Amino acid sequence: MIKLIASDLDGTLLKNGAQELPPEVCGLILKLKEKGIHFAAASGRQLHSIKNLFAPVRDQISYITENGSLCISEDGTVLSKGLIQRELGLEIFQAAKEYGDCHCLLSCESKCYTDSADKAFLDYLINDMHNDMGIVDDLSSITEPFLKVAVCDFEGTKNLMPYFKERFDGEIKVVTSGNLWVDFIAPNANKGTALKDLAEYMHIKPEEIIAFGDQYNDTEMLQFAGISYAMSGGAPGISYYSTYVTDSVEEVLVDLAASV
Repeated sequence: MIKLIASDLDGTLLKNGAQELPPEVCGLILKLKEKGIHFAAASGRQLHSIKNLFAPVRDQISYITENGSLCISEDGTVLSKGLIQRELGLEIFQAAKEYGDCHCLLSCESKCYTDSADKAFLDYLINDMHNDMGIVDDLSSITEPFLKVAVCDFEGTKNLMPYFKERFDGEIKVVTSGNLWVDFIAPNANKGTALKDLAEYMHIKPEEIIAFGDQYNDTEMLQFAGISYAMSGGAPGISYYSTYVTDSVEEVLVDLAASV
């Protein structure tokens, strides 16, 4: 019997750049929970941003945030936390400045920080993503432990990803997150290890889990779950890591709710 659903957000539950969940999703989450099936939101987003998306059920679900760097159970227990070396984070900020025409975001447990003054970027973070933001003159002034560093390019990651992959591959995990972001996370942090931590905490076996994803940062999660769905419009080859392919998470959840 399925006991846990883990789903990516951007490109999976949130399609075509949407910043609001399909209206039926929260109702489905509650219906499934009544049948003993729990839900975890798994995203590169910040915790505050995800909780805003799932406001009607925010206390009823678990969270895999920052691409697996922070995992929190539905009872509020912090299950895992992956930190990156501060000096390495500072090197990434410097590399971003050298690249030019991109914006840095530093994720800590309490909030996110940026040194960008770009109005479009700030509007995107605050009004679209609903991040809990701190705006600073210099990111090196932040003394909190670094959970994740992310770099955004509104032109997409086609050029951004190869640039950072060449510079930092082997030192830190470099992954795309959605269409605009390159994320830098601890080598041992990913959505799959976070899902494993959550499953063990909830005494749930891999074969009792369904996972959904669309990008390469979802591969470990798709591989860990007993049943997994890659999105039909996802990254090339992502279906190699999944059991099935779908174009609608909601349809799968509706069918699951009807079958149990």
